[in-house]
Amino acid sequence: MCLGIPMQIKSIDGFTASCEAKGVRREVSLFMLQDEEFQIDDFVVVHVGYAIQKITPREARTAWEMYDLMLAEEPGEGDAHA
Repeated sequence: MCLGIPMQIKSIDGFTASCEAKGVRREVSLFMLQDEEFQIDDFVVVHVGYAIQKITPREARTAWEMYDLMLAEEPGEGDAHA
């Protein structure tokens, strides 16, 4: 399964952005989205160090709400998926 993480751009240097999500900062390549224009505070979906999509703040918030719900549900004993 692939998982993209919504992150907010904090600084940009060429095709590299410093992005943050939930207090974690990562250097992210913007190379795959060369045709997009980026500004500080824009949101992107990050997968294995690459921005793969520009998204709205609402889309980022919705994704994090879903991730938080998934993380809050701990598998119980006897759960076949544990």
